[in-house]
Amino acid sequence: MNRTIVVLAAGMIAAALVPGVANAGGAKVTTIATGLDNPRGLTFSLDGDLYVAESGKGGTDGCFAGPEGEACLGSSGAVTKIAKGKQKRILTGLPSVAAPAGTNALGPTDVAVKGGSLAITVGLGSDPAQRGKLPEAAKGLATLRTDGYRGLKTIADLGEYEATANPDGGLPDSNPTSLVVSPWGYTAADAGGNSLVGVGPGGHLFTVATFANHDGAQAVPTSVAQGPDGAFYVGELTGVPFKPGSAKVYKVWPGKEPKVFADGFTNIIDVAFDQRGNLYVLEIAKDGLASGGPPVGALIKVNKDGSHETVLDTGLTAPGGLTIKDNAAYISNCGTCQGEGSVVKVALKK
Repeated sequence: MNRTIVVLAAGMIAAALVPGVANAGGAKVTTIATGLDNPRGLTFSLDGDLYVAESGKGGTDGCFAGPEGEACLGSSGAVTKIAKGKQKRILTGLPSVAAPAGTNALGPTDVAVKGGSLAITVGLGSDPAQRGKLPEAAKGLATLRTDGYRGLKTIADLGEYEATANPDGGLPDSNPTSLVVSPWGYTAADAGGNSLVGVGPGGHLFTVATFANHDGAQAVPTSVAQGPDGAFYVGELTGVPFKPGSAKVYKVWPGKEPKVFADGFTNIIDVAFDQRGNLYVLEIAKDGLASGGPPVGALIKVNKDGSHETVLDTGLTAPGGLTIKDNAAYISNCGTCQGEGSVVKVALKK
């Protein structure tokens, strides 16, 4: 399994966009939120409020040698609500692991809305057994949590499922990075486990699909969206050596082998559909994570014939998440930045 922490591969970088409006890559871009800590997945509620998961900035609960260097644990993960031109952290105190400078964090990775409650995936990026060697806050890593009227609670331990079920049969490694509401409850993409995992009533966990190695690298499925046809569409980062053009989007029907829906992408970090059923792909690094320098992302539209149309390929530095509403794409930008992350709105063609 992939032992490279997905977000850490981007390296330590600076903020990409100055608040305001710009024309980049032919699309109109507006910054609607700033000052975020390692922002990742986003979603809208039915009333039009936007929620974004912040992986936090680590903390002072103890530092240790992580896969990508020194890492410090804390409870700085959060969820921010953006509504009526204002932003506010509405959930705080979630687990977070980051470099000493607060960058390249692992913590809350995605957020979904179901029945008036928020559900949050929390990443890990290593063998789930490592949690037992760390301070108390680490217990919340590699879990799915919901925010009900009694507060936050863990409804599924995705790390434990990886350790016991080990869907793809490799070395234990869990890093839940994406979440979608499903007919049975929720479905999460585990980038570390190379798997798509269903979460049913009572926190029952089951394997929806696994993703095989190809082109000399692991799949590393970072994103999942449910299409208008009801199938799951899964985008992959691909592992080391992060070969440009090798990432694919798979179409998944539960109980069947994943089928390639579109290919030719580089390091996919998220996928989303618009109201017309068009698929959009967000690349964290359009030239590949091993190309050197700050990773420049790209937003790509996938046409019905499988061809690609670039919507935006400048102004995005290591973007972390994507959602679409009313002919606009909303992207969490600078997804590995402490205090300098943002959310940008990108106008789409009608």
